Amino acid sequence: MAAELEQAIGGLWPYLVVIVIGFLPTEVWRVAGVLAGRNLDENSQVMVWVRMVATALVAGVVAKLLMSPSGALAVVPLWGRLGALAAGVAVYFVARRSVLAGLFVGEMVLIGAGLWGSQL
Repeated sequence: MAAELEQAIGGLWPYLVVIVIGFLPTEVWRVAGVLAGRNLDENSQVMVWVRMVATALVAGVVAKLLMSPSGALAVVPLWGRLGALAAGVAVYFVARRSVLAGLFVGEMVLIGAGLWGSQL
């Protein structure tokens, strides 16, 4: 039975480990959060605080990525990273708060700056 199971799973065991150890434990808390938050008023003080904390966390991650990047992002010069941020934010507002448009333009500017900066 174990040999048949091993043969059926084959090279998929790393994916099963990721699902069992990585996905399932966090999914329990996501479902619990959805169930607990169903009856909360969207404009309550608790939800306003949660949105502010979430916004601060995203701003902190963006600042870290801009000022001390690692990996492939470290190849892009600072002016390219800041320009991509500025372009993405500008297009976000020009395109009537379209996150997709802002993200697309920001990524294109970042890729262009990376390509141009690596040739210098």
